[in-house]
Amino acid sequence: MKKAYLDNASTTAIRPEVIDEITAVMSQNFGNPSSTHSYGRGAKVLLETARKTIASLIGAEAREIIFTSGGTEADNWVIRSTVKDLGVKRIITSKIEHHAVLNTVKVLKTEFEINVEYVNVAQNGEVDLNQLESLLADKIPTLVSLMHVNNETGVVLDIDKVGKMCKEYGAFFHSDTVQSIGKTEFDLNNTPIDFIAASAHKFHGPKGVGFAFVRKNTPLHAMIHGGEQEKGMRAGTEAIHQIVGMAKALELSYKHLHEERDQIATLKQYLLEKLDSEFSGYIVNGEGADLFYNLVNVMLPLSDEKTGMILFHLDMKGIAVSRGSACQSGSVKPSHVLKEMLSDEDVKKPSLRISLSHYNTKEDIDLLIDALKTV
Repeated sequence: MKKAYLDNASTTAIRPEVIDEITAVMSQNFGNPSSTHSYGRGAKVLLETARKTIASLIGAEAREIIFTSGGTEADNWVIRSTVKDLGVKRIITSKIEHHAVLNTVKVLKTEFEINVEYVNVAQNGEVDLNQLESLLADKIPTLVSLMHVNNETGVVLDIDKVGKMCKEYGAFFHSDTVQSIGKTEFDLNNTPIDFIAASAHKFHGPKGVGFAFVRKNTPLHAMIHGGEQEKGMRAGTEAIHQIVGMAKALELSYKHLHEERDQIATLKQYLLEKLDSEFSGYIVNGEGADLFYNLVNVMLPLSDEKTGMILFHLDMKGIAVSRGSACQSGSVKPSHVLKEMLSDEDVKKPSLRISLSHYNTKEDIDLLIDALKTV
């Protein structure tokens, strides 16, 4: 049976060159980078070279890159530390953020009794920036946490605009950029943003490793305590093979960005054309907003009773996608993102998130469409 992997917003296939890089480090450079002998020094060189590589690719300084286990840890650490260490009394976010942000904010609200404000979300998935500015005018010590590219709809936030707004009102700005790092250009030296989070497995690198960007001279403290690794910000022996693999993956992503972005955008257009011809009446969730080029969330003109089994049916046909309405513990629960955007009636309808990479082909799209026709 032919298969099609169309769930790249969930995770991506590791590039072969990255696997080669990781295995080479594992077999040849097993030293602890905190050790002073030659084995340790060799590992330290790899660690700091990876840090410099990543920083150069996103327009940052090496000292602003802190390695973590992934985007979730980076989000948790930054948000918690702004409250504990920077005197933040209020967090402004939205209800369509990743749960790494939403659940962290909930815990901090209880733990520190901080104020939490949620900006409104329009039907197309855009957050209300006019409301954000009104809230910022209160001059309360604030962290704004809004994601760059929504992981379910692909709606893009103008981080330059939000960053300038935060700077004008003296607020800190954090953005979960897990879906966009490696897939679009960044120049953090010239972007008014204080913190970002990234995860390697979203840009064809290994799982279990990521990084936080922390603007220089921002006095965050550690969340994981122990040794002095990562400038005392994140204790624990660094996973050199993972970090080197992440740097290689990001390097290759930016090396091939233009050609791969064009290829993926063309493939997305082909998908929409096929949906036009085979599923007249489908709706793009987020239509009218600025949508990212590799992701589309569509509400299909199918009956509500097919919502619960659509992923299972597609999986049986060898098609890997995800759904706006997530299935958990055997029950269908509405996506928290789509719940903010859609009516109570529409959120029950079958919606699919289809996310593409340069490994996908038109044949993958054809397999998806043919499978959907048999639902």
